[in-house]
Amino acid sequence: MTASADAEVIVGLGSERDLPVVQQAALEAAGHGRALRLLHTFDWHAAFAADTVAAPRDRAEQLIAQATQLAHRTEPGLTVRGEIVESAMLMTLIRRSEAAFLLAVGDSGMAGSGKCVPAETPAVQLAARAGCPLLAVRSEPPPQGPVLVGVDGSPSSHLALRWALECAAQRGARLLAMRVAEYDEDTDAVTEQLTEALARHTADRPGVVTESRVERGDPGEVLVETSRSAQVAVVAARGDEPGRAMLGAVAQSLLYHSPAPVVVVRGLATKPLTGPAARPTRDQRP
Repeated sequence: MTASADAEVIVGLGSERDLPVVQQAALEAAGHGRALRLLHTFDWHAAFAADTVAAPRDRAEQLIAQATQLAHRTEPGLTVRGEIVESAMLMTLIRRSEAAFLLAVGDSGMAGSGKCVPAETPAVQLAARAGCPLLAVRSEPPPQGPVLVGVDGSPSSHLALRWALECAAQRGARLLAMRVAEYDEDTDAVTEQLTEALARHTADRPGVVTESRVERGDPGEVLVETSRSAQVAVVAARGDEPGRAMLGAVAQSLLYHSPAPVVVVRGLATKPLTGPAARPTRDQRP
């Protein structure tokens, strides 16, 4: 990972509905040895529309104080900083993500909605445009299952695998690495690739219990279904890691439909990975 030693976990704190995000982000920050920053944006238009200009600002300060107390109850030794910014939330979080370790937000009500998710939904925009990994937190707490990661053999999926290993290590959880094979792929070859990738990256994390699994089917559907028993699902933003504002089909499926919290990994520059390369999957093809 290339984040600086003082890079923080940032929470986009919009309202009291985001308090579950604070709790989850506090656990992530403590597990990775990072400080937590609670970021709330202040809207002057709303302030002037209120009965008094001071009321919205007072509510913002109360929200920061409430979230700070929750973070300290969750992780008593955690360094927590609150900040109120007079700016638009989306663009502020995108800018701040460039120097962040992790950006945590609510899922904008996506999980379990069963509705078409607009592309302008904040969590979707941040997953596509943030300069660091994004954690989309659900309103319901996840089960204490494994850390799930989708691995398609691309360099970006190897970065997701590294991130997932760190998550599993700091949570004391089992890692489940999955590869969903296309119907015309040789499953023996795919299984060998996944086994080699897992062996290579677990060398630095010998204490993590791991499992590799290969299944046939639609990658998004298989991973969403498997994520129902996971405590977090990790996926690369897109297999071929193109420019910003793009998400692969699998990342979108998990972000939109998984009941588990989802980490979309991007913004992690690294040295080129060596080893057997898998042919492009459906998530990588134009």
